[in-house]
Amino acid sequence: MLTQDEAFARIRLLRSPNVGPVSYRQLLRRFGNAKAALDALPDLAARGGTPYRAASADRVSAEIAAARAAKARYLFHDDPDYPALLGELDSAPPILTWRGDLALGKRPTVAIVGARNASAAAVKLARQFAHELAEAGFVVVSGLARGIDGAAHHAALDGGTIAVIASGIDIAYPPEHAELQEAIANQGLLLAEQPPGSDPLARHFPARNRIIAGLAAGTLVVEAAPKSGSLITARLAGEAGREVMAVPGSPLEARAQGCNQLIREGAVLVQCAADVIELIEGFKGQPRSTFRETAADFEALPDDLDDTVPDIASLLTMAPVAVDELIRQSGASGAAVQLALLELELGGGLVRHAGGRVSRA
Repeated sequence: MLTQDEAFARIRLLRSPNVGPVSYRQLLRRFGNAKAALDALPDLAARGGTPYRAASADRVSAEIAAARAAKARYLFHDDPDYPALLGELDSAPPILTWRGDLALGKRPTVAIVGARNASAAAVKLARQFAHELAEAGFVVVSGLARGIDGAAHHAALDGGTIAVIASGIDIAYPPEHAELQEAIANQGLLLAEQPPGSDPLARHFPARNRIIAGLAAGTLVVEAAPKSGSLITARLAGEAGREVMAVPGSPLEARAQGCNQLIREGAVLVQCAADVIELIEGFKGQPRSTFRETAADFEALPDDLDDTVPDIASLLTMAPVAVDELIRQSGASGAAVQLALLELELGGGLVRHAGGRVSRA
């Protein structure tokens, strides 16, 4: 049972500078609780070469008050109601705010994503897929964006839908989906990783996409241009070892090129909801799609780790590299390398990327 003091400390820890999902988990595992981790942050950051100040208690108190005003609650990574598939990600959000029905996160889930400026035919197809999947007992998850996302949410609202937003849970974006967002909060499940009051900044959308991909056993892309954000979601689903599916389109249609590219690279071609159901019902953790990359294994920090930390900074450049490669080149243990990366991250010198890769900030 999580005490109020520990819950408060966890929120404060995650809101502190340079603490992300991976470093948050490592800090909790090493120090046992958030209060002890907060006390250790200045010393760890100093090893990374930077003075450090954790998030203020007043800031966290204001955030909690804003969450309550929005009728939202907090969901922590070790809560029994935390979605199991999402929890399998190394980058799973340690804390979410939510409104609605958490039980939806325990049901079989399919992500439907696609173009914001979708064609009329693609919007109709997304509605059909979402409606039939919901009727078959699947929860449809998407990002509440214009176009395909909104169509999927509308069609699945009665059967079960989860919306993951890139803003705080008290901000409606896009504005024209304010009514839909409120309907999902009342009939489905609304999730946000960003603190209440956060605007939907560009960097928040890829983070939101990893949650969409992580919640679902499979991600379906209905229509997408070659550089669409929907392809980011598909790639993240592939990295997580989930099914990646795409609806084919005409080579002459720019908005279909992203889906055709996915299929060429190993995504499963689907033409109707029955194709999706066949794939997801038989999903045992081994997707039929070959569109995926293997992420590096996460290694926890042992309590008795030696204070001698390898010079990992000298091996880093602006180009992302796998943590496994750093372990090989440094000759240090995996846990020692993870500690070095943690110190660099807290000092503002490290950026973490998808697929267990890191680079110099």
